[in-house]
Amino acid sequence: MMPDFTRKLLKWNSSKNTRSMPWKGEADPYRIWLSEIILQQTRVEQGWAYYERFIQHFPTVHHLAKASLPAVYKLWEGLGYYTRCKNLHETARIISTEHNGVFPASHEAIRQLKGIGPYTAAAIASFAFKLPYAVVDGNVQRILSRYFGINTPVDTGEGKKLYAELAQSLLDTADPGKYNQAIMDFGATICKPQKPLCQVCVQRKDCQAFAHGWVNELPVKEKILVKKTRWFNYFIMELNGEVLIRQRNGKDIWTNLFEFVLHESEHALLSAYADMHHYLRRSIGHEGFCLKQISKPYKQQLTHQTIVGQFITVELEKPPSQWAGLLVPKKLISTYAFPKMINLYMQNESGMR
Repeated sequence: MMPDFTRKLLKWNSSKNTRSMPWKGEADPYRIWLSEIILQQTRVEQGWAYYERFIQHFPTVHHLAKASLPAVYKLWEGLGYYTRCKNLHETARIISTEHNGVFPASHEAIRQLKGIGPYTAAAIASFAFKLPYAVVDGNVQRILSRYFGINTPVDTGEGKKLYAELAQSLLDTADPGKYNQAIMDFGATICKPQKPLCQVCVQRKDCQAFAHGWVNELPVKEKILVKKTRWFNYFIMELNGEVLIRQRNGKDIWTNLFEFVLHESEHALLSAYADMHHYLRRSIGHEGFCLKQISKPYKQQLTHQTIVGQFITVELEKPPSQWAGLLVPKKLISTYAFPKMINLYMQNESGMR
C-alpha cells in the first residue's frame, strides 16, 4: 500500500507542480548526468544557462570526451567547485573509450564512475533506467525531517542512514523517476529552507513540524560551519602589452584555473604603496618596475571561506625570469579560465575583457 506521504506528493506533482527545467523528463543518461553535476552546489537559475551551453558545445559524451580540459574549464567558468568539472571530463573519457559512449545501466556501475555520489547515482538510475533508488539530498532530508518531526542531525552517520532508509521506504517503485523529481521540486518550491509555503502544502495536515511549530528548527545539524577569511593580493605584471598569468595547482581552491601573480597576506590586504614596493623589490630583485594602479577590494564568498582580494597593476621593464608562468597578450586573456573574482575585476576595471 502506498504511504499517504507518497500519494499526496504524487497528486500534488500531477495537479499543481508547474516547475519547468530543460532537463526535466529527460531520458538520456548523458544529459541527466550533466544536469546533475552542474546542479551540485548550484542554484537551478544559475545552472540552467550552463547546461544549455554544454549541450550546445558537447551534444554527446563523445564530444565532451574529445574536448580539451582547458576548453571545458572555460565553459564551466563561474560555476565554482571546479573538481566537478575535472571529474566530468575524466568520466566522459572513460564512458567514451571504455564503454563506447554508452552510459552504464546499473546503479552499481554508475556509482563507480568518478564524481558520482549516492544522490547523483540514484537520480541517473531512476530517471534514465527507472531503477528503484530514492534520491537523498538536503532538500529531501529537510522535507522528511519536518514531516516526521525528526531531530536526528542530518550530518551524522546515524542521520544519513536514517534518512536514506526512510526515503527509500517512501519511494514509488512503479515510477521512481517521477517520484524523485516530484520530491525535488517539492523541496524547491514548497518546503523551502526559508519561508516554506506551509499554508498551501498538501502535507500540512500530517506534518509534525507544522503541528508543533518546529518548521524553522528542522532539520538539525550537529556541525557548525566555521568560515575563514583569506587575503589575496594579485599583482598584474605587464610587459609590452602582455600580462603574466599562472595556473593554480595543488589541492587548494580554484585548481587548474588561471590567475595573476599572487601574494597571500596573513591578516589583511597590502594597503600601502610602501608595502607593495617592498614586496615587489624583494620579489623582482631590482627597481625595474612602475606601480601603476591599485584596485578597490573585491570579495568572493565560498562555502567554507571568504576571499578578499585586490589587484595591483605593475609595469615591468624586462621579463621576470625568476617567475614561472605565461606572458599572454591582453587581447587573448579572455580565452583562459579564471576564478569569478578575477573575472569581475577584469570586466569592471582592467579593460582586458
